[in-house]
Amino acid sequence: MKAQDLKGKTIAFAGSGGLDSCTITRWLTDQGVRVVCFTADLGQPDEDDTEAIRQRMLLAGAADFVLLPVREAIAQAGLSVIQSQACYEGRYWNTTGIARCVLAKAMIQAMQEKGLTIFSHGATGRGNDQVRFQLITNMLAPEFDVYAPWRDEEFLARFPGRSEMIDFCEEKGLSVSATKDKPYSTDANLLGLTHESGLLESLSTPAHFVKPIMGCYPADAPDQAEEFTVHFEQGRPVAINGSPMDLVEAFVETNAIGGRHGIGIGTHLVENRFVGIKSRGVYESPGVEILGTCYALLLQLILDRRAREFFDQLSLLIAKQIYQGYWFDLATQMALQAIQPTAKLATGTITVSLYKGNISFVSATNTAHSLYSEENASMEGIGSYNHADSEGLLRVLGVSARVLATSGQIKD
Repeated sequence: MKAQDLKGKTIAFAGSGGLDSCTITRWLTDQGVRVVCFTADLGQPDEDDTEAIRQRMLLAGAADFVLLPVREAIAQAGLSVIQSQACYEGRYWNTTGIARCVLAKAMIQAMQEKGLTIFSHGATGRGNDQVRFQLITNMLAPEFDVYAPWRDEEFLARFPGRSEMIDFCEEKGLSVSATKDKPYSTDANLLGLTHESGLLESLSTPAHFVKPIMGCYPADAPDQAEEFTVHFEQGRPVAINGSPMDLVEAFVETNAIGGRHGIGIGTHLVENRFVGIKSRGVYESPGVEILGTCYALLLQLILDRRAREFFDQLSLLIAKQIYQGYWFDLATQMALQAIQPTAKLATGTITVSLYKGNISFVSATNTAHSLYSEENASMEGIGSYNHADSEGLLRVLGVSARVLATSGQIKD
């Protein structure tokens, strides 16, 4: 779709109140398009005044402003990420990717209630978000149209880059925090922050160039370690340091504790975007890092080797599915269902020590479904395990090992 096709029509625009949102809203309004702005309350730690967002978007020309209350939804989605250990390319907990799924679903539902059928967003043509918004809309509301200004030649001709957008907003009297020398951009929600672009695009810029929002860097953390305890009931964190909490509270509390010890702050990753471009991001996710690590320690106790191998395959699949915008498709739903029996067994109390960015295991208790046996694992003369029983096993395994040698397949 093009802006000229939208004149006289009403569109739903996913806006955060930042530079792109204000520019797009004002530009479309000037083109004769009626823009209804949708903003999600995702518990973002860098923006606690949603009224200020509403005011900015209305000043930018939005005909209406809708706030989507989705803190519980993002917390639940974050739990699914933790339960599936869906960490993309080994470092990124998919905090922005999963938030896009939550935002898009809530926005589509609100659009259906209001009778709106054109979903618009400010994601660029280089990134992952354009794919996520497009695919999610196509899956959940195939009858909807999608308008992306960054794929509209007229918009691109008017705004080749951020400088032109800043000049435009200044000309229109719109107050935006972005400046031409702003070093990078940030996207935030309850689960974590993503920093990218600007000076971060240069690999000569260190990760600690970013000013942390959710805590401090390990070097600035306290010199004294702090123990952290979480109790899981069927895969859900229900108590932090002995205090019962709901899911949102658990994330908020763990974010605060982890942040002050530099946990999950300044995670650097050069990742593979879905569109085939490598990009560099610096991430903050203290709460997810701690809860995800504690959950992983619990999984070590309850998964046998066959379940472990299968779980790891599912984990890799789900991480990729979230990142690429396929959270709602059949493959993801199948994988999430396959994960659930594991979550039902994940009951126990895990204690770790937090110190200058590091998480160290302290103890695991009340793990009813643990397969670990001190007697069977002990090198002392206790328990019913007889070392001599392994002789038969090794004779059987040795048959194929010797065949590999006699057949000439083993090379020194």
